[in-house]
Amino acid sequence: MPGKEADRRRVTLTFDNGPTPGVTDNVLDALAARRVSATFFVVGTQLRQRGGLALARRAAAEGHRIGHHTATHTVQLGAAGDPEEAVAAEITAIENDIDALAGTSETEGERLFRPNAAGGVLDTRVFSPEAVRYLQRHRYTCVLWNCLPRDWENVTGWVDRALADVARIDWSVVVLHDFDTGAMDRLPAFLDGLAGMDAEIVSEFPDSCVPIRRGRLQHSLSHLTNGGG
Repeated sequence: MPGKEADRRRVTLTFDNGPTPGVTDNVLDALAARRVSATFFVVGTQLRQRGGLALARRAAAEGHRIGHHTATHTVQLGAAGDPEEAVAAEITAIENDIDALAGTSETEGERLFRPNAAGGVLDTRVFSPEAVRYLQRHRYTCVLWNCLPRDWENVTGWVDRALADVARIDWSVVVLHDFDTGAMDRLPAFLDGLAGMDAEIVSEFPDSCVPIRRGRLQHSLSHLTNGGG
């Protein structure tokens, strides 16, 4: 029935801070077993760890999207002492690596970027005016979130929290972390919970979580930008 389909909750799954050998491979296995697609926002230092690049290539080959989650995940763009240097070090430094994995460029495909929000806190440390201008100029799509179950803190209880969030949000963008905390051992339970809710897992992102889309500002970033840029 068309009405029933329209009423289904949508969920976009994203994984941050990997890839991590011994973790990301199990995440990919769980997604493949259920024929589910996700987006992996990868960190440059993780790509350069032994086995990291191979995992990211596997994710791309299996149909998952690859996004840019900074080069080191140690500097917040809006808190940097030298904003231009932070853009160069945290965005530009691994731009070509991400483009190669994702099959994107300034003119091809959709470049995805997720900022470092230091524990998921969306405040003025997230962006600098220089970073916002760079992302616009180089045609990035900036992806935020509306479901952060803090799996790195509660490695077993995050599943219930995430499912509760999904139940109350029409279209959830869920942030999980494919690093070695043990939290991803519970990923199959979460995916099965989504199936039990008849949630539709999609690869797109709702406008509400995309302040910049293909370089175009969709809504204000003043509350997330140092200096209100």
